[in-house]
Amino acid sequence: MRMENGTLTVLGREINISALSQPRTLAAVAFAAGLIVGLVVLGWWLFPVNWTDASVADLRADLRADYLRAAIDSYTLEPNDALARQRLGALGEFADETMAAVAAAPGGQNIESLARFQALLGVTAPATGGSPSTGSSATPAEPLFGSGTLLTTLCGITLFVGLTLAVVYISRNRRRQPPAGPLSPLSDKNTPTAPPHYEEAGEDSPPLSQWMTTYVLGDDLYDDSFSIDSTAGDFMGECGVSISEAIGVGSPKRVSAFEVWLFDKNDVHTVTKVLMSTHLFRDDASRQRLATKGDPLLASPGAETVLETATLQMVARVVDMQYGEGPLPEESFFERVTLELAVWSKV
Repeated sequence: MRMENGTLTVLGREINISALSQPRTLAAVAFAAGLIVGLVVLGWWLFPVNWTDASVADLRADLRADYLRAAIDSYTLEPNDALARQRLGALGEFADETMAAVAAAPGGQNIESLARFQALLGVTAPATGGSPSTGSSATPAEPLFGSGTLLTTLCGITLFVGLTLAVVYISRNRRRQPPAGPLSPLSDKNTPTAPPHYEEAGEDSPPLSQWMTTYVLGDDLYDDSFSIDSTAGDFMGECGVSISEAIGVGSPKRVSAFEVWLFDKNDVHTVTKVLMSTHLFRDDASRQRLATKGDPLLASPGAETVLETATLQMVARVVDMQYGEGPLPEESFFERVTLELAVWSKV
């Protein structure tokens, strides 16, 4: 198993994994990972819901009933009206329904002590196995925010936040794409076309594949790649553009150079050209340093360069560009760059 230029080779089969860098796929993977980490790792493992020093009123209905039975047993052994009222008061708003539940099923409780407790609570009917005359239902009620309800609420909030972030991320990436319309027939990078200027330039045939790719300041993860397929649908290679160099510090990155590359499955080498800003291109030391990555090219509107491999030829053209402004040197980093990549087959 080996991976080279966005292609994973497993048991002699080539798998294109460049789709993982697409915004929609990345957003879906990030959302799923965040959901798993939030619910499983954080919610159930690292930070589970724990109750400490809870009052009697915070207990479940069955535990409140056990508490009242214990209080009645204690009163049977040592009658103390003041202490009994205090223990009843600890049940708070659940005193009536808890007394109703115990009175409905007294079991082995002392009937006289139970009647005294009912009298302390203001219930005049004797304790029986039926429903007491408190008017309260004998069915125990769960607290509004029990542990199960609280966990469900937290899960719902996490899911809502995750969906919101995913929608925002996808919307922002869509806004970064060049607007579709009659002025830009190549705005859909997934639909290769043959624009007139290549025919006018004297090319013998239209491109095999063609795309537009746009970088906008703030896209620090910019790395566009495209699969090159033959007319029969066979995989021939890949091409793309990625960030090569940034100038200054801080966020977002101030990109001063891009790598334009072409990979041919029938060639052992990947051809790379480095598209540089004017400031970087004029600096001899920087130009020589980046020359190890590929041939240097000065970025300017309409500038073209040719990348050639054993069976593929690609023309990369600067369609539009704009330098950023700020405290850095003039024409040192890009605000926006739109490139056109057109690929021909040489066989």
